[in-house]
This record gives sequence, structure tokens and C-alpha cells, in this order.
Amino acid sequence: MPEVAEQYLRRIRSFVRREGRLTRGQQRALDELYPVFGKPLETSILDYSDWFGRSAPTILEIGFGNGASLAEMALAHPQNNYIGIEVHRPGVGNLLLQIEQRHIQNVRVICADAVEVIDNMIADSSLDAVYLFFPDPWHKKRHHKRRIVQAGFAQTIRRKLKTGGVFHLATDWQNYAEHMLEIMTQAEGFTNTAKPDEYVARPEYRPLTKFEQRGHRLGHGVWDLIFRKTQ
Repeated sequence: MPEVAEQYLRRIRSFVRREGRLTRGQQRALDELYPVFGKPLETSILDYSDWFGRSAPTILEIGFGNGASLAEMALAHPQNNYIGIEVHRPGVGNLLLQIEQRHIQNVRVICADAVEVIDNMIADSSLDAVYLFFPDPWHKKRHHKRRIVQAGFAQTIRRKLKTGGVFHLATDWQNYAEHMLEIMTQAEGFTNTAKPDEYVARPEYRPLTKFEQRGHRLGHGVWDLIFRKTQ
């Protein structure tokens, strides 16, 4: 898709491909299961009802990592449809294996840059929630411009959410949490579901990851933010 490639040629990306070696199982999942549960990057808008075979509240997770949390959420909330976007193929393969082994019916996957997927494939006012859990913090100050949470990105998410839909963010870097809070507080059309300038407690639906559990034992903090689209 040369027109898509040209459009994003000069965009600062929020990720670097540090892809490890695929296991045999992950490669098989990509070869056999991705055609069933996944889609390539396209320029056509997704029809959720057609893709999932039903109409249901639809939630998008950006950067699902190894897919463990997304699989848990989907199993715990079968009434929802979940679309997961992840650029790293081993993580996509791992999630596909979980979909197969645990007979998960309400997850679909796209292995591509989330910004391009959202711009090209997600209809405006179509999502009930967007989740962004533990994105790359780009902790060095000179790299802060690479952080995915910026003013323009917040407005992109706002366009894709239904009125009343939520944007849930989480990070274990305090500086990034403060950055997120500042961006989202200033974002037009959103309101903080916590008190102004405050974070929320981790909601029940966001699974506690092994990485997060280890961080708690070491005294590390985790910050959750949930902002609701008001208009």
C-alpha cells in the first residue's frame, strides 16, 4: 500500500521493532491462526459485526505484549468483543496460541502499527473503550517526543470512541503517568473519571500481570488513568 507507506514515512514512531526469535508454536500460529483471527493493515474500515459474527460492545487494546492480559479480559468478559493490536510477531503468535488452547471466541488481532490501524481501519464513534497498558515510556527526555500519548493522539482516540466511551491508560513510570495526566486533562472532549489531577485504582477488569506483581514486591508504583469521552 504505497499511499499508506508514504503517509507515515516521516512520522515519529512510538516503537522500535526488537523482535526476538519466533518459537515453532508461534510461527505455526501466525501461519495457521492469523488468517482466521487476524487481519493485515488495510485502508478499508472494519465491520465488527462481520468480523466477530455478532454485534457487541467493542474494545480496542493497543500494544497487548504477549497477550496474557487480553486473553484474561476476553475470557472474563465474554459479552465484549476485543481487538488487539501489536507490532511484535512473537506476542501476536503467543496470543493466537492462547486463543486456540483456551477456545477464546471474542478476540481478533492485527499485527501492525496501531496508529496506522486506527487511522485506516477503525470507524469514528465505533469503540466502547480503548486500552493502552504499559506503553514504551521512552524515559530519556530527548525521547519523550516518541511517546504515543500526545495531544494529537488523544484527539484521534476521541474520534474513535462513542460518546461515553473510555480511554484507559496505565504505566509503571511516574514521569510518564504525569505526562499522560497532563495531556488527557487538557484534551478537549474528555473528563477524568477520578478527581481532577488524580489517578484511579486499578479496576477489576485489568488483570494484574506477573511483571506488575514483581514491581509491587519491589516497591514500584503503577498508575491508572481512565478518561471518559463527553462529546
